Amino acid sequence: MRLVLAIPTTGRPEILARTLRDIARQTRLPDFVVLSVAESGDLKESTLEDLPFPCMVVSGDKGASVQRNRAINMLAPEDVLLLLDDDFLMAPDYVEQTERLFRDNPDVVVATGTVVADGILGPGYDFSEGLARLRAAEGRGDDRLEDTYNGYGCNMAVRARPVLQNQLRFDERLPLYAWLEDVDFSRRLAPHGRIVRAGALRGVHLGTKTGRSPGYRLGYSQIANPAYLMRKGTMAPRRALRMMARNLAANLGRSLRPEPWVDRRGRLRGNLRALRDLALGRSTPERILELG
Repeated sequence: MRLVLAIPTTGRPEILARTLRDIARQTRLPDFVVLSVAESGDLKESTLEDLPFPCMVVSGDKGASVQRNRAINMLAPEDVLLLLDDDFLMAPDYVEQTERLFRDNPDVVVATGTVVADGILGPGYDFSEGLARLRAAEGRGDDRLEDTYNGYGCNMAVRARPVLQNQLRFDERLPLYAWLEDVDFSRRLAPHGRIVRAGALRGVHLGTKTGRSPGYRLGYSQIANPAYLMRKGTMAPRRALRMMARNLAANLGRSLRPEPWVDRRGRLRGNLRALRDLALGRSTPERILELG
């Protein structure tokens, strides 16, 4: 078993550099790290100097799904692929615990960690605050495996064999930020084994706000993508409709006094545009590429 760690990244070279340095703290280093970039500016040459693990850089089109697929294309059947966002900080034993989980539980095909603090729910954390929150959670891990609906894209590990045997890939019809690509991929793997949340895998998602989709585009995806997955059959209708309603209500309710770190009005406009397109029968995830 090789433990392959992959990070798709766009437009955040400084964040990526610090995250890679932090990976060096792992008690079990990854066998190699795949950095999936879209532009030359996504990665500084100096970032790769003196790292205690080999790195492979692959480049191509921009988008979370397509960038993750470039990493999948490098796998062998016995590998485990650990997919991380470029702003996710792992507890020092995260990689070691991931290897143990997949070795001891052959029925597990997707494992997602326990996010002890998630900056995506607020203004985000800087590195020092993220590390402090991670240290504060030391000793709180446990060996529980809880079945869950899907992996969380900022930190999810997958067993390569069923992915390769069934020619599964992240859906590239979900462009750019690829809202809900983790749900779709997890549910297509679900017939082949268990999807679990592991108490022993602990980390902090900084929730860095740079490099993310503008509010208008994300708002469109908040409606169009669940509708698409519902039609595709990889998201239960009740779950998809509940998510769409929750996003619309949150953006509508907070648009008068939006949080400084969220473009609520942009998201609301995107929601309404997607609802109109749904009513007209022309809603697709790719429509965000036409939106300014």
